[in-house]
Amino acid sequence: MNPIQAPAAEAEDGVVYTDGASTAPTTPDEISSSPSSLLSVELAAGLEKACLKTMAKSSAQEKNRPIRNICCVGAGYVGGPTAAVIALQNPQLRVTVVDKNAQRIRRWNSKHLPIYEPGLGDIVRIARDGSRRTWFANNPVITDGERGNHLTFSTEHLTWVNLPARQPNLFFSTQVARCIREADVVLIAVNTPTKSKGAGAGSATDMTAFEAVTSEVAQYARPGTIIVEKSTVPCRTADLVRRTMAVHRPDVHFEILSNPEFLAAGTAMNDLIHPDRVLIGSSMTPQGQRAAEALANIYAAWVPRSRIITTNVYSSELAKLVANSMLAQRISSINSISAICEKTGANVDEIAVSIGCDPRIGDKFLKAGIGFGGSCFKKDILSLVYLAESLGLDEVGEYWRQVVKMNEYQRDRFSKRVIQCLNNTLVGKKITLLGYAFKANTSDTRESPALEIIKTLLHEGPKEIAIFDPCCNPVVVRAEIKELIAGQPALKEDGGPIEVYSSPYTACDASHAVLITTEFDEFRTTPNKIPGKTSSKPEVVLPAVNKVDPRPLLFHSTGPTETQILTLHKFMLCSAHATFFSASDPLNRYKPEPACEADCPDCCLIQTSGYSTAGNSSEDMPKERLDWCKIAYNMNKPKWVFDGKGIIDRKQLTVHGIRVESIGR
Repeated sequence: MNPIQAPAAEAEDGVVYTDGASTAPTTPDEISSSPSSLLSVELAAGLEKACLKTMAKSSAQEKNRPIRNICCVGAGYVGGPTAAVIALQNPQLRVTVVDKNAQRIRRWNSKHLPIYEPGLGDIVRIARDGSRRTWFANNPVITDGERGNHLTFSTEHLTWVNLPARQPNLFFSTQVARCIREADVVLIAVNTPTKSKGAGAGSATDMTAFEAVTSEVAQYARPGTIIVEKSTVPCRTADLVRRTMAVHRPDVHFEILSNPEFLAAGTAMNDLIHPDRVLIGSSMTPQGQRAAEALANIYAAWVPRSRIITTNVYSSELAKLVANSMLAQRISSINSISAICEKTGANVDEIAVSIGCDPRIGDKFLKAGIGFGGSCFKKDILSLVYLAESLGLDEVGEYWRQVVKMNEYQRDRFSKRVIQCLNNTLVGKKITLLGYAFKANTSDTRESPALEIIKTLLHEGPKEIAIFDPCCNPVVVRAEIKELIAGQPALKEDGGPIEVYSSPYTACDASHAVLITTEFDEFRTTPNKIPGKTSSKPEVVLPAVNKVDPRPLLFHSTGPTETQILTLHKFMLCSAHATFFSASDPLNRYKPEPACEADCPDCCLIQTSGYSTAGNSSEDMPKERLDWCKIAYNMNKPKWVFDGKGIIDRKQLTVHGIRVESIGR
């Protein structure tokens, strides 16, 4: 096939189209019964048959074109992690993430990743930088029985496993057009926020970035390239993509797939490595099903086939909105019950345990708190509301809008409770917020409830609002607050009351009240697990996973999978032998990270603030919980703690003279 000539493409009805204009007659009047006309018709028929044969061959080549090159447009919270895992699990593929934000791409190509997500750094280093050849003993460590402390290897009959070197296959670039042109599959993973102005403002999805990328893909993608919607988009967006492609390439057919992400911030890498389902929507034509199968084969490198679900493209698009809306609905439902509990003396946690035992309900997303945040839940509910209202289903739209209203009510109710307990005035008082990100183990602060609580407290004129978050860089938080709280001095450096700290003890020092606004394990209090044993040292929080040695690893002749290697890597970091290994590389696989320029702004930030969330090297190490005795000693009376996440044991803090107010109790 001529690489320059665009090959034939098939529409959903199976008709083959070409780039050339047809010379065959198009109306009955154009066909004459004269011999010359009949000869012309016979000649045209012969040419058409030959052309169709050539086009069929070309079309077959496009159908059978193997997937070798994937381009992901959008280097944010979805695109970066998704592309990294696809590259890790498919070393034979070249995966390129493109973005026009040069600073973001620079950080992806450095040791300063632009987002914090547990496990992301480990995966990026192997896929982006390649790995060394190394070996490991495929024998489990011996433990000392019930306590489960890992002591040593059995030195007899050690079985050594060779891990071959890997070549890099994950790349980050700002050359969008070139990478799209080279790709066999293009993933579109750009931001789709809620519109802030114009028609549908406050509910409709802002498709500006998505539409712009679609236009660029239409201009540069090769015929036969599979276009995949990874962004969360309204139902029937596939039609928009088809129309856009038809405007720029009217005679070329592209298959459009929907492959929504189901990632939760803080556990995104685990969600990608061990997904409960992979959803692929396509047209129901043979071409669409072939495209869906091609994408399914990429996921099948590590995901069981039983977890790969195929639907029509519209069902896939809508399923993502419905999934997030129903999860948010459960949170708002239990939060509404928490308000009743506070008035009646019931305990919302006990109710959640009780109803969670019912298998028809389950125990997930039944933790009462200050409400949901993040970039997904609210946006997706409002998109569903807009869809329902645009279809004339006003009652359906109002039903789902109430989920958002309850969420805002719960957050405001918490803020009012803080003010009321402090005698309806915050003047001259210091308030500390533990947690600024919208949930634990992430630096994502989009739609964070903490920010709205801060705005409410500001109106009460407090002496100081102190903020500490173990995952957010204080310098970044200050810049964000300065941008989001406009029209009044907010930060102390500008004459306002807000200060962001890098130490929880400094943040809580001399506070009149401490608010738990993010459910980090470091803030949690739990009873001693060993009865009768106490310790003056703060409790150490071990990671919930990877406590059991996964060895011996069972694998085929091709060697252990990347998932198995990653599981072993995390176990070794958590084990008692961790001190014998590299701080972040127990298997000695890593190659050196890319060197930074002398004027690297991220290195300068670390030097000036002493704080960085770019690296994930210590995330699997034990975390130390706060010493609440120390915090209580330095607090100002009346020493309030307002638990907005249900992670504080009231009895433990009462011993230290702290008064605890919890949601739903």
